[in-house]
Amino acid sequence: MPSPLFADRPAQPPEPGAVDALISQTRRLRGEVDAVRRDAVTDEDDPQVRWQRALCDLAVHQLDDLRAHLGQLKAGLPADLADAPAPQDSPAAYAEPDPAPRLTGSLLSRVGSAEWDLLTDDVHWSEELFQIFGRPRESGPMSLDELPSMVFAEDQPLLQAMVTDCLIDGKPIDGEFRIVRTDGRVRTVHMTGEPVLDADGCTASMWAVLRDVSELRRSERAVRESRDSLQRHQHIEHTERRVAVELQEAVLPPWRGSLRFAHDGPAPLDVAGHYLPAASTGLIGGDWYDALALPDGDALLTVGDLTGHGVSATSSMAMLLGALRGMAVAGIRPGALMGHLNQLLETSAQPALGSALCCRYDPATQTLAWSQAGHPAPLLFRDGRGRTLARPEGVLLGATTGASYEEAETRLMPGDLLLLHTDGLTRTGAGMDDCGTERLLALAPRLAAARDAQDCVRSVLEEFGEGPREDDACVMVVRVGG
Repeated sequence: MPSPLFADRPAQPPEPGAVDALISQTRRLRGEVDAVRRDAVTDEDDPQVRWQRALCDLAVHQLDDLRAHLGQLKAGLPADLADAPAPQDSPAAYAEPDPAPRLTGSLLSRVGSAEWDLLTDDVHWSEELFQIFGRPRESGPMSLDELPSMVFAEDQPLLQAMVTDCLIDGKPIDGEFRIVRTDGRVRTVHMTGEPVLDADGCTASMWAVLRDVSELRRSERAVRESRDSLQRHQHIEHTERRVAVELQEAVLPPWRGSLRFAHDGPAPLDVAGHYLPAASTGLIGGDWYDALALPDGDALLTVGDLTGHGVSATSSMAMLLGALRGMAVAGIRPGALMGHLNQLLETSAQPALGSALCCRYDPATQTLAWSQAGHPAPLLFRDGRGRTLARPEGVLLGATTGASYEEAETRLMPGDLLLLHTDGLTRTGAGMDDCGTERLLALAPRLAAARDAQDCVRSVLEEFGEGPREDDACVMVVRVGG
C-alpha cells in the first residue's frame, strides 16, 4: 500500500533519464564527500576528527552502494539472473525475529562512537551509542569485557577475535554482530575501529564507530528474498508455458496448412486453421479448433474457448476436446453433444467456463448441423457476400446444470465458405470490438478471390493478427468444393 503522502500519485516505473540523472548526482555527491573526508584529516589523534572521518567513510560507502543499486535499476533484471548463485548468508544476515520499528531520528542517531583507554580503563561512549544499545545513560558505558554480555552467543567469538586482533596485532576492526538490547530488541551492529598507539608503538587505546545496520540488513534480505522469489516464479512460469505449449501441440490438429476432406460426395471440404497467442500474457490459453473426418463420412468442425491460461486451462481444453471427438465419432448430434460437454465441465476437478461451436457436415446432403454454447455464430460467405448465421439457443458450458442446447441446420452450396472463430479474435485491449463481425464480413471480396482456405486464413490474420490482443484466439476457414 502506498504511503498516504503519495496516495494520490500512482506508482510509475522510473524513466531511464531520471535514473541516469540520479546516477550522475550520486557520483557528483560522492566526489564532494570524498573531498570533505580528505580535508577533515588534519589531526589523527583528535577523536572528533576520527569521528568525522568515519562518518565520511560511511557516507562514501553508502553512496557507492546507492550508485550500484541505481546501476542495477537502469540495467534491469539480468538475463542470466536465474543462473546466478544466490549470495551466501553471513551471520549478520540471519533473520531477526523482532519486527520493532526502526530507531527514530537522523543517521547520527544510528551511528555511535566509543573509545576504550587501556592505560586508565576509561571508557567513552557517545550519546548515540547508548541509544543503539538501549542502555540508560546513568548505567555508564560498557568496558570491552562487559560488551560481549549483550552479544549473541554465536557472534561472541567473532567480536572477541576482532578486538584481540586490534589490541594485540594492531589490525583494524571491521565486522558485524548481533546484540540484544536491554529492552529485548534484537539489532545488528556494524563495528569499525582502529588501535591508537603511544610513542613506543604500543596500543594505548582503541576507538570504534558502531552503526545500527538492522534495517539495512533487513532491506537487503527483503531484496534477496524477493529476487529469489522472482527467480522461482520465472522458472515456474517458463516450465508451465513449455508444458502448456507441448500439451496444446499434442491436442490440436497435427496438420499444417489446408486439410482436404476427400469425400465421395459432390462437395469436398478445404479446411485451414490457425491459433493466435495473446499479446498480453506469456501463457497459453484454452482455445481450440479442430476438423475431423468421421467414420460415417461426415465431417466434424469445431472451435471453442475455455477461461484461464496455463497448464490448467490447456489440460481442461484437452479433456474437453478429447470428449468432443469421441462423442462425435460415436455419432452423437451437436445439440446433445453440447449437453454432455456441459455436464462434463461442471463436474470437472478444475471448474471452468467455456464457449464452443460444434458443426457436423454431411457431404451427401450438403447440410451443416450445428449447435453453440455462448459462442460467436459461424459466418457464411456466398457469391462475394457474407452473413452471420442465426444462432440456436445455448448457454456457456459449465454455467448451468442440466442445460439443453438447440440445433440448427444450414444447406451449403459449392463455393460457400464458412468462417469459425473464438471471440478473442476481435477482442482488443479496450474490450470487445463491436465492429469485429462487420470487419470480418467486409473481407468477403478478398475471401472470394483467395485460392484456397489457407489464403483465406492469411487474409483474416492480416486484418486481425497484427494488433495486440488480451486473449488467445482461433480461426478456422472451411470452403466447400464443387
